[in-house]
Amino acid sequence: MSNPVVLVDTTKGEFLVELFADKAPLTVANFLRYVDDDFYVGTLFHRVVKGFMIQGGGLDNMMREKPTRPPVANEAANGLENLEGTVAMARTADPHSACAQFFVNTVDNPDLDHKGEDEFGYCVFGQVIDGMDVVKKIEKVRVKPQGDHEHAPADQVSINSITRFE
Repeated sequence: MSNPVVLVDTTKGEFLVELFADKAPLTVANFLRYVDDDFYVGTLFHRVVKGFMIQGGGLDNMMREKPTRPPVANEAANGLENLEGTVAMARTADPHSACAQFFVNTVDNPDLDHKGEDEFGYCVFGQVIDGMDVVKKIEKVRVKPQGDHEHAPADQVSINSITRFE
C-alpha cells in the first residue's frame, strides 16, 4: 500500500506532501479527516519563522482559532526526524494536544525530535515531495506581530485548499 499524497494550494503556490500513514497512522487519519471536511479551506499560515518553519491550518483570516475535534495521541516516537521539508503536527506544551495545526520544517530541527518521555517531540507525519520552492517563498514573507501572534505574515498567506492527490 502506498502512502497518501495531498496537494496544498496556497496564495503563494502549491506543494505536494506525502503522508506517512505507515509511520504515523493516527496522525495521518486525523489530518485526512480535516482534509476531507474542507477544514483547511481559508485557514492561514499564521506563524512564519525564517530559518525554522511555517505553521498553519488552524486560524481563519481574522486570526481566530477554528474549533477542532479532540487531540490525537502524539506519535513522535515513530523514528521520523524533523528534517527540512518534513511536515509535523503543531501542539501546545502538552505533548498529546495536537489537533489540526501543522508545520513544515524549513531547516533541520533536531531539537523538535522525540528524545523520550521528558522531551516527547513533535510528530513528523509527512514530507514535501514537490514544491519546496513554495514553502521557501512563504518562509520569506515579511512578518509583524498581530495580537498574540508574534510571527504573523504582514500580508496573509492563505490555504486555498488541501486535497488528496489522485
